[in-house]
Amino acid sequence: MKLRLRVWRQKNADAPGTMVTYEVDGISRDMSFLEMLDTLNEELILRGEEPVAFDHDCREGICGACSLVIDGDAHGPERTTACQLHMRSFEDGDTIDVEPWRAAAFPVVKDLVVDRSAFDRIIQAGGYVSVPTGSAPEAHATPVPKADADSAFEHAECIGCGACVAACPNGSAMLFTSAKVNHLNVLPQGAPERETRVLGMVAAMDEEGFGGCTLTGECATACPKGIPLPSITAMNREWLRAVRKVKR
Repeated sequence: MKLRLRVWRQKNADAPGTMVTYEVDGISRDMSFLEMLDTLNEELILRGEEPVAFDHDCREGICGACSLVIDGDAHGPERTTACQLHMRSFEDGDTIDVEPWRAAAFPVVKDLVVDRSAFDRIIQAGGYVSVPTGSAPEAHATPVPKADADSAFEHAECIGCGACVAACPNGSAMLFTSAKVNHLNVLPQGAPERETRVLGMVAAMDEEGFGGCTLTGECATACPKGIPLPSITAMNREWLRAVRKVKR
């Protein structure tokens, strides 16, 4: 395959950025999107040019590092992560636009790399449970209803990639935050911090400058792990419950 790539290049957070066009040839349809970018970078290095900076780690769809907007879609045309997107999703001769996440809370570091540490600070505000010292408790010592266990597992699938923020027209982090809140709040182990968790994480989300949620649903559509949109409604109920309890 021969492709034309229009890639966002930006030297650093303070420098202006622009789209730069590259031609790449000999691309296998079985390559992942990141392998295709590796091929481009190998050619740039051989020509003595600066390679394109982009985030990646596991390349197995687990870590969420591969944050790319491809042809206007977070992670590209398939509902998966960019590292699991394969070039067979494109046609020979295609022109492909590759950009970083676009959100005020995710400033560009260089080229396609953005700073997503805002997510880390949201987690630090409440994404944990009390852990007593001593040996691990017996696995079946605390019964968990199957519906609650299923809900916890569903929300625990969030990999924190930020596609929800990139896809949202408001740059909202509600789907991410709701996944982290609901994952723990439905479990008995998360009960001690139930109120402080949701209040702290929502406050941290607002402080980071993420936009407000208007339930357009683009976040859930773009999520590679299928975190459902009603997760946001569940978090809103948790927040209202916590506010009422604190006011008593």
